Amino acid sequence: MASLISEFGYWVTSIAIISSVFCAGAWGQPSEKTSAFFIFGDSTVDPGNNNYINTIPENRADYKPYGQNGFFDQPTGRFCEGRIIVDFIAEYANLPLIPPFFQPSAEFINGVNFASGGAGILSETNQGLVIDLQTQLKNFEEVQKSLTEKLGDEEAKELMSEAVYFISIGSNDYMGGYLGSPKMRELYHPEAYVGMVIGNLTQAIQVLYEKGGRKFGFLSLSPLGCLPALRALNPKASEGGCLEEACALALAHNNAVSAVLRSLEHMMNGFKYSNSNFYNWLNDRINNPSKYDFKDGVNACCGAGPYGGVFSCGGTKKATEYQLCENPDEYIWWDSFHPTERIHEQFAKALWDGPPFSVGPYNLQELFSSKEKKRMTIADIVDDPDNTIAG
Repeated sequence: MASLISEFGYWVTSIAIISSVFCAGAWGQPSEKTSAFFIFGDSTVDPGNNNYINTIPENRADYKPYGQNGFFDQPTGRFCEGRIIVDFIAEYANLPLIPPFFQPSAEFINGVNFASGGAGILSETNQGLVIDLQTQLKNFEEVQKSLTEKLGDEEAKELMSEAVYFISIGSNDYMGGYLGSPKMRELYHPEAYVGMVIGNLTQAIQVLYEKGGRKFGFLSLSPLGCLPALRALNPKASEGGCLEEACALALAHNNAVSAVLRSLEHMMNGFKYSNSNFYNWLNDRINNPSKYDFKDGVNACCGAGPYGGVFSCGGTKKATEYQLCENPDEYIWWDSFHPTERIHEQFAKALWDGPPFSVGPYNLQELFSSKEKKRMTIADIVDDPDNTIAG
């Protein structure tokens, strides 16, 4: 059915950098030098690649009110009112904004963002309208060849091995690719479909590893059934409930990814990763918004219909009418599918130097700083109760 193969990095950090990381205590404090940053995924991390392809309005965000908060001069194609999670991670890592692959004359020495809104792990997901993961890996191969020509073979290999590879993809495979596809639901039981998605993701990780990648970060799936668009589809929507079938698929996917990563850590020499429990993290904010200084965890700031679940933000889609809230910072959700900049920023901080029970076995700060020592486990904390944990 779907198969993903194609191919895929930078800077050795000095002892002085590692020392500065040990001394850094504040959330998001960058080290002096860092690794390159390669990003693969969907609209959660797309910086505007879809601006350059022929696709439908639902897969683009290069129009107002996207990007309205003033950080950027104009809408960039990010599915948010401002910055997205990888923008903050780059800032914490002392990197410039990582350019989209299709940006003309972009400089790729600090990394590249290959992500595409609407993309899936499976090539069949939104086929012909997005840059699927298999194609993103092919684009990475182009960048790798370019860097090898520019830097030479040895320096390019060093860049690739020291880089951090960030992957945030899968939601579209389950929302449109499965729940929205009667054909797929007829062909595959949920368990078999999840297994197929995970198999293709695992293959992609292995391809990147074979191309020199050693340090990986993952953004796990959110509680998909609680997105305003899917909440509005719930037959019990009047009761405010999430679409449980979508949430169950997201949980099954996350559990399977965690198991695969633990296995790969033993199978592939030098493989290091940072995984996260974005599902529970976001679900807590959805259910308890005031606890985190939000006012609304259910409704979209920009959209129409119940919960703002009609994906009409910007008025460029089939549904053109939409409402826009006054203060997106008070909301979990920016539009019918995507969170606000505040959520992107908060979770970027959690990934950067979060404690072991929420991010592990390494956090992103440790991966970018090439810190070799493995993180503390829960057992370590119990054995050493006086030890302090950042975050």
